[in-house]
Amino acid sequence: MPEAFVLFKTLPSHEREVYLALAEHTAIAEVHALYGEFDLLVRVSSENAGQLTSMLMREFRQISGVKETQTLIAVEY
Repeated sequence: MPEAFVLFKTLPSHEREVYLALAEHTAIAEVHALYGEFDLLVRVSSENAGQLTSMLMREFRQISGVKETQTLIAVEY
């Protein structure tokens, strides 16, 4: 099952709005607010790589208040 960690930068004062939108998504396992360069960190799981790509490109980036994302795809050894 593909998993990724996604770092989010939000527009000023939109952190909570984006946090709540992400927390409602069924594929999101964890959401954390951060201090520093990024505002939020999420752990997302999906059934396959195609579904993961779709969520990242078509859903998460379209959330109102999201300015930028950085995705770290987890791999197994």
